[in-house]
Amino acid sequence: MSTQDKTIRLVFPLWQGGNNPVYALGANLLEWLAPATDAPVFHVPVKAPGEPLSVEEGITGRSEINQHLTDAWKIIHEQQPDSIVTLGGDCLVSLAPFAWLSEKYGDKLGVLWIDSHPDIQTPEQFSNAHAHVLGALLGYGDPDLTASVQHPIAAENVMIAGIHDPLPHEAEFLAEKGIATCSPESVRQGADEVTKWMERQGIEFLAIHFDLDVLDPQHFRSVLFAQPGRGKNDFGGVAEGELTMAEVLALVRLATDKAKPVGLTLAEHLPWDALHLKNMLESLPLLGSGK
Repeated sequence: MSTQDKTIRLVFPLWQGGNNPVYALGANLLEWLAPATDAPVFHVPVKAPGEPLSVEEGITGRSEINQHLTDAWKIIHEQQPDSIVTLGGDCLVSLAPFAWLSEKYGDKLGVLWIDSHPDIQTPEQFSNAHAHVLGALLGYGDPDLTASVQHPIAAENVMIAGIHDPLPHEAEFLAEKGIATCSPESVRQGADEVTKWMERQGIEFLAIHFDLDVLDPQHFRSVLFAQPGRGKNDFGGVAEGELTMAEVLALVRLATDKAKPVGLTLAEHLPWDALHLKNMLESLPLLGSGK
């Protein structure tokens, strides 16, 4: 990256899109864990959990989500970055950064969406907006989410890696729009589909969305599907992650050898053990509220 390029780091503890306050803790821990940076760091202000969120015109927490997305947009537009690192928060945190990168780099931008799920649902299908974000970036879905996407990303410029067992309406959308996919097994075997996609589309710049729930919950426990006490059918057959960190890192290295990375999002960090330890510490004598 040249010395003229400007990178910003965006800490975005958005939790309303997934309707789960633990996403905010996850974002804050990611900031603490992330390597130090000389790049400017900006914090998107996010309302702390309080009363349960209401469903507004099909979207849970619509008003708060709209305000927080507006705040993220304001930072990005003021800074005019060449590249953006985003530490979230639920998957919706990629909306403003990737929409900005699409405006900046146009059809030379590719989006590598590393996720077990395609995130192309609509309010008619699911009220939690973190599952709508990729569809909105393509220009489909709720108008509050698509309004800020001035240059929708072409479906053929998207690769979803790590996806498996999509729901029927998701599979139909992927096939109809011609969105490329790479299964966990294909990722493990070298991800040829990814390199062929990049060459076919002439991808020069790359935005990478890394949803941590693409990781196998048997190996990485800070994801939704590793929630302590979960029931076998709590998630209604939604696909769980199957990849390891090493496999995802190999995929990212492969892709960034082929194109210049200009966007990186880490999302859906749910640090269950840290949450329960935090709650316990607050109840201990001399340390918290315990006596």
